[in-house]
Amino acid sequence: MLTIEIGTMLFQLIAFIILMLLVSKFALRPMLQVMKQRQDHIEGQIKEAEERRKEAEKLLEEQRQELKKARQEAKEIIERAKAQKDREAEAIIKQAQERAGRILEEATNEIQREKEKALASLRDEVGGLSVQLASKLLEKELDKNRHSDLVSSYLDEVGRLQ
Repeated sequence: MLTIEIGTMLFQLIAFIILMLLVSKFALRPMLQVMKQRQDHIEGQIKEAEERRKEAEKLLEEQRQELKKARQEAKEIIERAKAQKDREAEAIIKQAQERAGRILEEATNEIQREKEKALASLRDEVGGLSVQLASKLLEKELDKNRHSDLVSSYLDEVGRLQ
């Protein structure tokens, strides 16, 4: 039947302990070391991925800031261009108004000169006619009818000159 032998049991126990030590030294430790290395490698990759993600987020934020800055600069450039356009338009309008004012003033002065010339010419004509009338009166003694005919013809002649 079954009997327990202490010698065999001790031998088996010692053999088991030796086998466990050998397995521990040659199999378990290298396997644990490989598992530790694998765990470290995975943790390193996770850490590296997290750092890359943070760096990507940082770069994305920087790009957003740059884009925002570029949009602001573009807006400022557009505003400056609009302001410059308005200033130039005002300057052009002002120049045109000044030129129109000068042309109008020159035309007014020209009209005034022509009017003065016409009046001077008319005065000369009236003076000449007056001299002619006086000389005719001195040459002849006029009666009332002849005098009124002479004045009427003088007035007609002055009216034609105007």
